[in-house]
Amino acid sequence: MAPHVLLLATNDTLAQTRRGDTPVIATGAELLAGLPAQHLHADVTVEDVLTGPSWDISPTTMLALARRARSAVTDDGFDGVVVAHGADTVEETAFLADLLAGPAAHRGGIVFTSAVRRLDELSADGPRNLACAIAAAADPRLRGAGVVLCANDELHAARWVTMVDATGVAAFSSAPFPPVGRVVGGRVEPWGAAPPRPPAAGGEPEADVALVKTYPGIEGALLHALADAGARGVVLEGTGAANVPVSLFTAIGELTEWGIPVVVASRCRTRDVPLADLRCGVDALAASIGAISARGLPAAKARVALMVALGAGDVAGVRAWFDDRW
Repeated sequence: MAPHVLLLATNDTLAQTRRGDTPVIATGAELLAGLPAQHLHADVTVEDVLTGPSWDISPTTMLALARRARSAVTDDGFDGVVVAHGADTVEETAFLADLLAGPAAHRGGIVFTSAVRRLDELSADGPRNLACAIAAAADPRLRGAGVVLCANDELHAARWVTMVDATGVAAFSSAPFPPVGRVVGGRVEPWGAAPPRPPAAGGEPEADVALVKTYPGIEGALLHALADAGARGVVLEGTGAANVPVSLFTAIGELTEWGIPVVVASRCRTRDVPLADLRCGVDALAASIGAISARGLPAAKARVALMVALGAGDVAGVRAWFDDRW
């Protein structure tokens, strides 16, 4: 009996084409019909999800996709799920789905896929990515790996994957980590160990989390403005070993006192350690006034993680969630 896979088909690049001079969006059923039967290794059920372009996706839509992927495995008995998603923000939605997957990560494969070329472009990458994603979601060897992104035959852990090229089919990388596998002949070929599973989500995620890229001369009033606008949490993208300008320190301490957690990430790759352990000096001071380490996550993913961690409630709960080694 063939594995049963759910395809959640959005209307982004992978589904975009033209009929004459008219732009059209292919439905999930039409995408499947375009794949040769010998490349389908599962019985696929389609759900079309109208999301708009991924560069304009809302946290509400991201959460809906993540929850549907989880419930398809845990509640509906699907052996795997494929989410066809726009490339611009697929890494964030995939990571959110990974953080919320819970037991579904061990019961079935959850695979996101994308494309950088429309269906009507020469050598469109969407059909191959979709076929490989379906094969991966149906393969029991992917169970336990968590949510992955399938592109260019490679399988990347949602925690590690980043879009590195918006113009070529080798658009995604997990560097410095290897892909967790690849799809060869319709089957998963494991390559490396998947990252540890994240701590359980402790309540409903919070959508209103701000992300600020720091720069020389930035003023703390910017953080105050975010708090006044209703931000429930803030992620700061610093430099080097998660350094942020001293001009922000007072505001970081104040937001923490007001119950608004401030997580500090870096535009560089850093180690999965507390802020105070990255380097002595200002890093330790930032931690002493309440800043929370992103534990090596890039800023965009630290924002997604903070959305989930805020389900734990207060600043102390968020800190404990980030300090949980995973």
